[in-house]
Amino acid sequence: MALKSRCESKELKIMRSLNIRSNLSSTEKKYFFKLEKGYQGELMFDLLTEKLQGDMLVINDLCLEINDTVFQIDTLIIAQDRIYPFEVKNYSGDYYYDTEGFHKISGTIITNPLDQIRRSKLLLLQLLQNLGYNIPVEPTIIFINPEFTLYQAPLNLPIIYPTQIDCFMKKFDGTPSKLNDRHKKLADRLISLHSNESPYATRLPTYEYRKLKKGMACKKCDLLMISGEDNIIVVCKKCGDVETVESALLRNVVELKFLFPDIKITTVLVYEWCHVVKSKKTIRRVLMENYKAIGYGRWFYYEL
Repeated sequence: MALKSRCESKELKIMRSLNIRSNLSSTEKKYFFKLEKGYQGELMFDLLTEKLQGDMLVINDLCLEINDTVFQIDTLIIAQDRIYPFEVKNYSGDYYYDTEGFHKISGTIITNPLDQIRRSKLLLLQLLQNLGYNIPVEPTIIFINPEFTLYQAPLNLPIIYPTQIDCFMKKFDGTPSKLNDRHKKLADRLISLHSNESPYATRLPTYEYRKLKKGMACKKCDLLMISGEDNIIVVCKKCGDVETVESALLRNVVELKFLFPDIKITTVLVYEWCHVVKSKKTIRRVLMENYKAIGYGRWFYYEL
C-alpha cells in the first residue's frame, strides 16, 4: 500500500467542471484532455505498484521544491540502496526518436520526457543532499498505454514500453531490499515537503460564477443532464444513472465550493447552482443536516 495515495490535481478538477459548465476553447479542451489522460495513465500504473510485495516504500504524486524550483514526480519508490522515480506517460499512437527528441509521426516535436527525468533526477539529488541523504537515484519512463509505439529509439534509454511492463514489474519486485527506520524517515520527510500548489495552476482559464452553466452534473457521464423525479432522487437523462437528491446536492455543493473557495453557501445559492431540485425546503434540510450553520438573517450561510 502506498504511503501517499494519488489524488486528482486541482487543475484537473477545475478543468473537468469548466468542461461541463462553460464553452472551453479548443486549446483549453486540449489541455483538459491531456490532464485527464495523464491522470488515467497514472492510475493504471498505481494498479501495478499496489501488487509489489518487496520491502519498498511507494509514494505517489509528489510536488517538491528545491532552490525555488518546483518539480513533480508521478511515482517514487524507495528501496534499500536507491530511489526510483517513475515518470508515467499515457501517450497513444506512433512516435519516433532522434537526436532532437521525440516526434509524432506527423513530424510534430513533443516535450522530451527524457529531459523531464534528467531534470527531476538532478533536483531530487540536490534535495536529498540537503536532507542529509546520499543515495543513488535511478529514474525510469513508463509508457503505460498499449497503443503506444516508439520507433528508432536506442536500446539503452531508461524507458519501459507497454509490452515490457509486466516483465519489468516482476523483475523490479524481485530486487533485494531491506528497509530500516532511516528509509521510513526519508519517506515521511518527502511527503511532508509535498506541495498541493501545482506550478501549472497559471494555465487555468479565468471563470466567473454568473457565466457558468447551472444544473446538476451527473456523477457518471459528467453532463448537465439530470432531472429531478421528486425530492428523493434525480435521474440523468443521458445515461439513466439514479442518485439520491441528498447525495447529488452534496456532491454539487462541493464542486461549487471548490470552484469558488470564498463563496458563502446559502440555500438560495445552491437552489440556483443545482437548478434541478425545486424544493428550497429540501435543499435547506440537506444543508442543515450536513454542514455547520453560521450567522443570522441575511448573513446566514453554511460552512463545509
